[in-house]
Amino acid sequence: MSETNQNGAMVKFYRGNNIPLELHKVRVVQKLHLNPIEDRLRALREAGFNSFLLKTKDTFLDMLTDSGCNAMSDRQTAAMMIADDAYAGSQSYDRMEAKVLELFGKQFILPVHQGRAAENIISRAFIQPGDHIPMNYHFTTTKAHIELNGGTIHEIYTDEALKIKSDHPFKGNMDIEKLKTVINEFGAEGIPFIRLEASTNLIGGQPFSMKNMRQVREVANKAGIMIVLDASLIGENAWFIKQRESEYHHKGMGAIIREMSDLSDLVYFSARKLSSSRGGIICTAREDLYDQMRDMVPLFEGFLTYGGMSVREIEAMAVGLEETLDNHMICQSPSFIDYFVRKVDGLGIPVVTPGGALGAHIDAGSFLSHIPQTQYPAGALVSAFYLISGIRGMERGTVSSVRLDDGSDLPADIELMRLAFPRRVFTLSQIEYAIDRLCWLYENRQLVGGLEWEKEPKVLRFFVGRLKPIGDWPERLMAKFRSDFGESL
Repeated sequence: MSETNQNGAMVKFYRGNNIPLELHKVRVVQKLHLNPIEDRLRALREAGFNSFLLKTKDTFLDMLTDSGCNAMSDRQTAAMMIADDAYAGSQSYDRMEAKVLELFGKQFILPVHQGRAAENIISRAFIQPGDHIPMNYHFTTTKAHIELNGGTIHEIYTDEALKIKSDHPFKGNMDIEKLKTVINEFGAEGIPFIRLEASTNLIGGQPFSMKNMRQVREVANKAGIMIVLDASLIGENAWFIKQRESEYHHKGMGAIIREMSDLSDLVYFSARKLSSSRGGIICTAREDLYDQMRDMVPLFEGFLTYGGMSVREIEAMAVGLEETLDNHMICQSPSFIDYFVRKVDGLGIPVVTPGGALGAHIDAGSFLSHIPQTQYPAGALVSAFYLISGIRGMERGTVSSVRLDDGSDLPADIELMRLAFPRRVFTLSQIEYAIDRLCWLYENRQLVGGLEWEKEPKVLRFFVGRLKPIGDWPERLMAKFRSDFGESL
């Protein structure tokens, strides 16, 4: 016997196990590589102990990110075949524009090649040196663009946000009293906009509630400040609102997303996360805001009806936006993340709870409590986990931070290893493999040591910087792995 619960993706079997079901079938496959651990150590050294520099031929499960990695549907692939290859006035753009208007209700639309391109344009258009930008939490590229244009970010998160183990359903909420304090301190004239990020990436993909968003809107209205919504993970945030906020249990995804958009003056998103493999959009219902940004699209991106995207990607985006309203599609990633988080939490492994969007986030600071932040425990955990599993995760800790003016690191609020769950990509057996290897690593965590910089860029160092291990801990970890697993991969 089995019982399907509200989300239609988690099924309870008679033995009491709740497992996520893949609500799709596999029709096209891509070969994976599970190389011997000696080869993985060689690849890790060649990559400078930076998972961004690993190659997929050396990777078994790629859990680096969900950006551009979500499985595309048969309908998206089919739509790419009818693309209208025109530099200007493409019918593909018209179809995408109609879907953006249907989903967000904002008629002034600017296409860009991806989310950080939208951040560049928004920052150039609205931020002046000395401005202050409150937000529920920063994202790496957002912070870089704001600071490059002379702005200062203020993270206005609640006390629950940085608690690793919690049952709070909306850890991405903005603290309203702190927001009022920032506005009073710097004045509304020095705050071009308040930024809300749907399903805050860097603190575990945690959502904000609709109630909180309405409160932010009320404060913004009184101060005359606009709200900018990063909607890259709006589908998952809307899903969590539907699941966790009682008044929205019976509302459709379209109605929830539209309400979030209506509470915002300007919406932008990376289609790499929201709907397809490439692209991004800025949209607004205000022509004055549109006019301030429009001329930068031809300057930095491409013409106004392709914005740096191929028309095939535009067609896939249009279908992907429509599929965002499909409960069965949007719940796939959160249900698998929830399963993973509950399993590893039950094994005593420190992980951010509750499960959020995007991926599972392991608390590297607790996992590797013997490694100081100055030796980058999150980066070390990502490297060690790849070494013993072939799984590529992402560092979301101090390596992803910056240096202060005195040359010292700005320590991250929390040290996390993110294991991303792109939609409809992994099978349950692969997830069980990841859990098994993570459990083994936790039992042998004292073998893992720290990292230090070998080559460190000044901006966004986590993308291309190179590190090296302190001591010979990778060799010792490999020897223990071989002792326990023999010739097993």
